[in-house]
Amino acid sequence: MVGAMDRPATDSFMAQALDEARAAAARGEVPVGAVVVEAATGRVLARAGNETETANDPTAHAEILALRRAAAEQGAPRLPDCDLYVTLEPCAMCAAAISHARIRRLYFGAYDPKGGGVEHGPRFFAQPTCHHAPEVIGGLDETAAAALLKDFFKERR
Repeated sequence: MVGAMDRPATDSFMAQALDEARAAAARGEVPVGAVVVEAATGRVLARAGNETETANDPTAHAEILALRRAAAEQGAPRLPDCDLYVTLEPCAMCAAAISHARIRRLYFGAYDPKGGGVEHGPRFFAQPTCHHAPEVIGGLDETAAAALLKDFFKERR
C-alpha cells in the first residue's frame, strides 16, 4: 500500500498522467495517459498519451509509448527501479509490456471491467507464465480518470 509519505508524490505523478490523458482526448484519442518515474529519485523519465489514431498504430497505447521512451532514456530494455502511473487499468497487451519491462510498481486510476488485463479479464500478472509481476495499486484518482473516459465517449455517442 502507498504510505502517507508517498501520497503527495503519487498524486503529482497521477496528475501528470491525467494531463496526458486530457491531451490525448484533445487529439481525438481515447483519454489514457501514462508516466514512468524513477522510484528512487522521483524523476519523470517519460510521459505519453494514447496515439493509436494519430499514429495508425494499434499498439500505440499510452503505457507502451511511455515504456518505450523511458527505456530509451535509460538506455536499457528493463526498468526495474521505475514505477508506472496510468489513468486506466492496463489491457493484456500493456500488462505484458509492463511485465517484460520489469516495472517495480504499477499505479492505475480507473478500473476497466471490459478491457482490463490486470484486475479483470486475463489477470495477466496472476498467470503462471508471467515472468514478473509488479506491485499493483489500483483506484488512484479513480473518479477523475473515469470521468475523462465517460465524458469522452458521451460526446461521441
